[in-house]
Amino acid sequence: MTDEARMNEVATGLATPEKHVVVATHGYCFDGLCSAVMFTRLLRHVYGSTPLRFTYRGAGYGPGQNGVDPAVLSGDENAILDFRFSQSPRLTWYFDHHVSAFPTPTDRALYDTRVAAEASGAPALRRTFHDGAYTSCTKLIADLGERYFDLDTAPMAELVRWADLIDSASFPSAEMAVARREPELVMMTVVEHACDDAFLAEYVPRLLAAPLAEVASSPAIRDAAVPLRVTHDAFIEMVKKSAVVIGPVVFVDLTSQVVDAGAKFVTYALYPKSAYSVTLTRSKSKCKISVGYNPWSGVRRTHDIASICERYGGGGHPVVGAVALPVEDVVGAQRVASEIVRELGT
Repeated sequence: MTDEARMNEVATGLATPEKHVVVATHGYCFDGLCSAVMFTRLLRHVYGSTPLRFTYRGAGYGPGQNGVDPAVLSGDENAILDFRFSQSPRLTWYFDHHVSAFPTPTDRALYDTRVAAEASGAPALRRTFHDGAYTSCTKLIADLGERYFDLDTAPMAELVRWADLIDSASFPSAEMAVARREPELVMMTVVEHACDDAFLAEYVPRLLAAPLAEVASSPAIRDAAVPLRVTHDAFIEMVKKSAVVIGPVVFVDLTSQVVDAGAKFVTYALYPKSAYSVTLTRSKSKCKISVGYNPWSGVRRTHDIASICERYGGGGHPVVGAVALPVEDVVGAQRVASEIVRELGT
């Protein structure tokens, strides 16, 4: 049916009006992409025959950014996935698993109020969900989709498995995470460098229509990954030259050069006995302090990384987090990174 024909049907009351759905999800993040896929499947199931038009927006963390711009939430339905909560009254769906999802006590109080109001009705009225114990937002949406909306998630089992594996860093070894030989990890690399609004608009429908392994093995993903392999290998060499071991912490300061994106888990592969990693990078837009716990070290974790990062305006999970500072404030970023290194070393 042409757009003109559908408009005529809507005008004459013969067709259900199309709903515009805005999905703001964590950008440049494999779990953020997969969360958008799972949520799109959920909403298609919830709305049945109602035509839905989706707009995908990648949300990112930066200096002074505490959440999604309220102006983004302009649809008939507006969702935030795998990202900080918003007080906007236009927010209609929320799923997240970050323990730092609520920038202020007011945000937390409003979330609790919304949940209480939704829970007072039928289970199918729930629209607002947060669970910091979940290892990925994709799995959170899948599980709650089954529980509250009778969503069939079986066709997406591999997508959920890989999103959960990647976001929880549950690889058998750090070497696997760094080598990135599997097609799914190749795609993860591409996503971390290229997953903007246009990428989401292209690949969410692809992942709904075809298995993850097929999409990840496609020529487009393989071709996009070729230059990134060179960048990845160069980053490993930077870390080798700049890393300093300070007690249980590996500290890497790469602010002497512009680094658009750093590879995760490199320090764990190079320093397998280290308990924590603090990596400071400078991109074209910000200074970023990436903080993580090495799950392969055999050393018990004694710090909540999300809480540490929150004190500097960042956040994350108990085992991994980040802080963003203005790109021109390299000295300030180095000071913050040094303070985090000292705290993790105690």
